[in-house]
Amino acid sequence: MSSHGTPIPMTSRKSAPLKGVAEVPGDKSISHRSLILGAMAVGETRITGLLEGEDVLDTAKAMRALGAEVTQHGGGEWSVHGVGVGGFGEPENVVDCGNSGTGVRLIMGAVATHPFAVTFTGDASLRSRPMGRVTDPLALFGAMSYGREGGRLPLTLVGAKAPVPVRYTTPVPSAQVKSAVLLAGLNAPGVTVVTEREATRDHTERMLAGFGAEVTVEDTAEGRVISLTGQPELRPQQIAVPRDPSSAAFPVCAALIVPGSDVLVPGIGLNPTRAGLFTTLREMGADLTYENEREEGGEPVADLRARFSPDMSGIEVPAERAASMIDEYPILAVVAAFAKGETSCPGVKELRVKESDRIDAMAVGLRACGVEVDEGEDWFAIKGMGPEGVPGGARAEARLDHRIAMSFLICGMASQKPVSVDDGGPIATSFPIFEPLMGKLGASVSRSNAT
Repeated sequence: MSSHGTPIPMTSRKSAPLKGVAEVPGDKSISHRSLILGAMAVGETRITGLLEGEDVLDTAKAMRALGAEVTQHGGGEWSVHGVGVGGFGEPENVVDCGNSGTGVRLIMGAVATHPFAVTFTGDASLRSRPMGRVTDPLALFGAMSYGREGGRLPLTLVGAKAPVPVRYTTPVPSAQVKSAVLLAGLNAPGVTVVTEREATRDHTERMLAGFGAEVTVEDTAEGRVISLTGQPELRPQQIAVPRDPSSAAFPVCAALIVPGSDVLVPGIGLNPTRAGLFTTLREMGADLTYENEREEGGEPVADLRARFSPDMSGIEVPAERAASMIDEYPILAVVAAFAKGETSCPGVKELRVKESDRIDAMAVGLRACGVEVDEGEDWFAIKGMGPEGVPGGARAEARLDHRIAMSFLICGMASQKPVSVDDGGPIATSFPIFEPLMGKLGASVSRSNAT
């Protein structure tokens, strides 16, 4: 069932060449952080290009509930009148974060060093996801949490009355965990230090510095060490959100596997901690080029041009690259099915605890489409069938996961027979214009049970 209502079955069919410009929405990770840090600054932060998907809208509601004035002006333009570091107030009601693991974990961090309680909930998918990886380090600040078995939502977080700074080494590569600890450290005296053995997306560090926090990043033998001096006065900012590379992955990958395609995706954020998919696709032989490379708002940006690539070959994706493309493995699995040879992906156990178990979801769905897939606890491998070689003709379970739903709809655009998903509703959480955007390029996506 869709996260916000009745299931929306969808089907995609073999497509004519995809042509045109794909203007994907703003970056989801940066959108969340813009709202949260804007709410913790003193004065008015102006944001353009904000992703207006359900996940980000739920974060905006949460900031309002905590006392910030958040206003939507139209066309992706927003303003946030912040309450300052330490200025959040206890919300009157439960904070519902919908489908957003990023939203709930970052907000938990932001409130953990405030002396009041907040109860969090979400949809069925979010309520099944582990929160202990965040609540454990937040307990070091003095926060207490009371949730369901396994630390699952609904969960009440009681913030620390007298927070202390912490030193924490992340046990798994997770930008959400790192960011939650740093956001908690904002309202703790002294210096909070986070060490990550594998670098993850660094939007939080970049944005903290932009808002005027004293933050340093150092690469050491132990890993990447981020140090944050607590209790700063954050300055309001003008933020232009770049377009989301995780959303761009879908029209880019569709163009690579649909014969005759040539698609330009402008203004995509190419932060090196997020661009692993595009590096991997080029190593596979994809005709994917960067045009008009530039920097906007402290983030590297470029226009991506993707053309049909019939000569792609499978590779072993380096395990150390996983953190920079963790959300893109489902769509990579689809591209791998249309490449020649085997693509193997080790070091990806984090996929087991995303919106769904993404390794299992992709393996089951691709096998139903006629593709051979092997998997283990922290790896999977796809036996490529070459261009136009995937039979298709299956109905895949989206499992309340927007990226699983979109990946199988892209698969259907190049398969011999149509591919359906049982519920495309969750797509609205991150890519609300997916259907019209792909339709404008020439894809055939319909809301239908038929295969």
